Amino acid sequence: MTREQKDNLFVLIKSLSKSEKRQFKLYVGRLGVNEDSKFLMLFNILDKLSSYDENAILKKGIVKKQQLSNLKAHLYKQILISLRLNPSHQDIRVQIREQLDFATILYHKGLYKQSLKILDKAKSLAINHEEKNVAYEIVEFEKIIESQYITRSLNNRADELSVQAKELSRQNVLASKLSNLSLQLYGQFLKTGYVKNKAETKRITEYYHDRLPSYDINELGFREKLWLFKAKLWYSFLTQDFLACYKYASKWVDLFYKNKEMITLNPVFFLRGNHYLLEALFYLRQYNKFKNALSELEIVVNEKTFPTDDNIDGLAFLYIYNNKFNLHFIEGSFDEGLPLIEEVLDRLKNYKDRIDEHHVMVFYYKIASMYFGAGDTKKCIYFLEKIISNKSLQMREDLLCFSRILNLVAHYEAGLDYNLDILIRSTYKFLIKMEDLYEVQKEFIKFLRGLGDIYPHEVKNEFVKLHRKLKEFEDDPYQSRAFLYLDIISWLESKIENRSIGDIIRQKFKNTAK
Repeated sequence: MTREQKDNLFVLIKSLSKSEKRQFKLYVGRLGVNEDSKFLMLFNILDKLSSYDENAILKKGIVKKQQLSNLKAHLYKQILISLRLNPSHQDIRVQIREQLDFATILYHKGLYKQSLKILDKAKSLAINHEEKNVAYEIVEFEKIIESQYITRSLNNRADELSVQAKELSRQNVLASKLSNLSLQLYGQFLKTGYVKNKAETKRITEYYHDRLPSYDINELGFREKLWLFKAKLWYSFLTQDFLACYKYASKWVDLFYKNKEMITLNPVFFLRGNHYLLEALFYLRQYNKFKNALSELEIVVNEKTFPTDDNIDGLAFLYIYNNKFNLHFIEGSFDEGLPLIEEVLDRLKNYKDRIDEHHVMVFYYKIASMYFGAGDTKKCIYFLEKIISNKSLQMREDLLCFSRILNLVAHYEAGLDYNLDILIRSTYKFLIKMEDLYEVQKEFIKFLRGLGDIYPHEVKNEFVKLHRKLKEFEDDPYQSRAFLYLDIISWLESKIENRSIGDIIRQKFKNTAK
């Protein structure tokens, strides 16, 4: 899979909005820089290019090859300074850091009292907005100044700062341990997916409890609770306890609704919490709750008060549209979901530098599944090939595995059985490299390998046998997740009853909808 050459400066310039480009040129003008300045000329050249081309830059004659690297670095720095001055990027964190910078300048000028006054305000702002790392940094700076200039404003100033530093340090250490655990569990999930047997469950449970720090929930602030719920959520996902997933995702989202100012300050965590809440509801097949939660998320994201920038817009698209696909999968409304595909593919082009390749492949799997459900097996195969042929990507094993199995099913369904034996062999070869396979996968591969020896009039009977065997795994906590990636049972029922898979899933949805 060929990759377009990426250049950090070029990507940064292409990410700028029209107003940000105008702001940059105004900023350059305020610097008193001549319009013929080389870094401004380089900016204009890169802005007009559709893809990064070093030769095209050098042909303009503004800079020699050996000087280009330094000129690019200078332009990159000036763009960042300009963006920092833009009011749209002046969030609380930037404001606190700016105050800390001002206090540092005053300190170096020997204006200790003025410096301490600014630090005190910045510290209050940081603590009120749960920015405890920078709050600790401010307290340490206050201690340095107090050691040189005794204000005598408080008799116990030294003790007060020491106690404050100790408490902030304790909270930061706890938050760090919880965030580390959350990240490690998430990394485990990306690598292997859900646990597949008791041995894996035991290993993950021991890993989780060994690293979970002791805490008193009543003493935790917003930030510590957020990391705690994240760690518990990922442990629940890994061990396939989806009721617990729902519980902790709900606590995560409720934490934001109880502290609404934190939605503005931490929109990314707010979006992620809602995404995991929707994912848990999808796995639990709680249709009404799922639909309501998705609708509520869209309403909040579209409110004028909800912050917007390139990163937030990309994540909002990623989470909302992933779950729009899931809504169609629950309903079995595959044909109705087809218009969503073009919309997603168009928007993926806009977010190509902001959404990582793994999540793009997840979209491709959902698109392939949508086409499969709608009966368009050739388009299904087309998108699965994009996943299977991508050798440059480390993805979850289970997603790669089910992409290959769905590919087999789609080839069989499309009547493309001239190379089915080769596909079965390559898929089997891939699967045996995995440490543990779902029994569902083993039985299905066994079934496909035997298809070549079955007479056409016996095929339906073999479908019935496989259906009976797989139904045994439907309520098995370690095996049932396989059916969420690929609803093999509904596919088998469609072959047995000679109906479309969409029909089968829609009927099941109508029977279970509450």
